[in-house]
Amino acid sequence: MTDTRFLSGKTAIAGIGATDFSKDSGRSELMLAVQAVDAACQDAGISPTEIDGLVTFTMDTNPEIAVARELGIPELNLFSKVHYGGGAGGGTILQAAMAVATGVADVVCCYRAFNERSGRRFGAGVHDAPAGSSTEQSQYAWTTPFGLVTPASWVAMFAQRYLHVYGASTEAFGHVAVADRKHAANNPAAHFYNRPITLDDHQSSRWIVDPLRLLDCCQETDGGQAIIVTSTERARDLKGTPAVIASVAQGSWRDQFSMTSFYRPDDEMVGIPEMGLVARRLYEQAGIGPGDIQTAILYDHFTPFVLCQLEEFGFCGRGEAADFVKDGNIEIGGGLPVNTHGGQLGEAYLHGMNGIAEGVRQIRGTSVNQVPGVEHVLVTSGTGVPTSGLVLAPAA
Repeated sequence: MTDTRFLSGKTAIAGIGATDFSKDSGRSELMLAVQAVDAACQDAGISPTEIDGLVTFTMDTNPEIAVARELGIPELNLFSKVHYGGGAGGGTILQAAMAVATGVADVVCCYRAFNERSGRRFGAGVHDAPAGSSTEQSQYAWTTPFGLVTPASWVAMFAQRYLHVYGASTEAFGHVAVADRKHAANNPAAHFYNRPITLDDHQSSRWIVDPLRLLDCCQETDGGQAIIVTSTERARDLKGTPAVIASVAQGSWRDQFSMTSFYRPDDEMVGIPEMGLVARRLYEQAGIGPGDIQTAILYDHFTPFVLCQLEEFGFCGRGEAADFVKDGNIEIGGGLPVNTHGGQLGEAYLHGMNGIAEGVRQIRGTSVNQVPGVEHVLVTSGTGVPTSGLVLAPAA
């Protein structure tokens, strides 16, 4: 296995910035991106002209050179995009960390901005997508004839299998939603600020695709988020309190499809093996284990995959996540607080980039739902797709 331990501790997140999160931004996606990057620069105490690298998502409509022009960035030594939607979140940080650690760039900004509610709504799926001959387009031919045309329908297949194998009920999904919304209720930046829910609310919310209800599904959000990565040494001298990148990794697994990996062996159909690969790489690189994590920001586009992630990262055994999330264990004051910003169910859906920002706030001690004594924060990226993740720690 490739050894990436040389990356551990070499780089840090020095700045975070976001726009407001809304359902109708009234701004172009380029403006959202520029505002988020500018806010991250202000947080770090640097000028945008000091940025020499930009990394974003292939799904982002804002080219690196367009963002550079609008911000007056004179030259770029790195410009890159990472594929697979929400799975790219940690991947952008990996690109930035590798570039800084190897001297390719000095200051790299990772960003994601979109009008996902007022513009293109991902939840609408592919039912009206034109036929095509590309690899990704052709894969839908295996699933669309059976009515599997939306992200919710694809995830429902995994969720149903999980419930069947482990004998769990949808109340397990509800505990995840309740925790997210409880945390969002304390977060003024969250769409669901002051709007917690109960388990009964979850169980009575309308069906989307059995076994998923409305409150199992993330929001659709307009907004932008940006993250500034530089060397740990330089970050210490900047305005913002640095969050050291203790480890960062990407992972894909055999027979990987984008959200429809339905053809794997039975024992891999109740987990997320690509996330298990990321977990092993993160722990090895940082020299830690699950017991060293005080809080986790777990990608929650749909609640069932939060359960699987808890198992893949070793916080509980296979099939034990339904019990793990009960009785407030993933809430503030519990054994492992999860998604202290409210997650994508409660705060905003920014393809997980807002979760990375919350990880930084936990390291800084500035979260609205601060976990005491934080030494390591786990942040994960999209599930059901090739994915990524990172572990953040305070500067020594």
